[in-house]
Amino acid sequence: MTVAEFKESLSQETPPPHLDVLQQALWYEAKGDWEKAHDLAQQKNTSESAWIHAYLHRKEGDTLNAQYWYTRAGKQMPRYTLQEEWEEMVKIFTRKD
Repeated sequence: MTVAEFKESLSQETPPPHLDVLQQALWYEAKGDWEKAHDLAQQKNTSESAWIHAYLHRKEGDTLNAQYWYTRAGKQMPRYTLQEEWEEMVKIFTRKD
């Protein structure tokens, strides 16, 4: 799946069935369902899922919790926008397909 295809899928009511858990988390977050995205991000225990978890808490405004998860992800809290971070994650996580 390309980034463009991922973004196009946001016009649908449900995510494409072939998305993995991390891609689903990003999909639901973009649709405004923070809780569902958070639940999905917690299903895995990887640096990638920790990054999404960190992003979600950053978006929520919980900087301390976000910092904890960025550390678990092996990343620094970014100084760029949430939208830029979301775009970066989508690019990386859709490349896995």
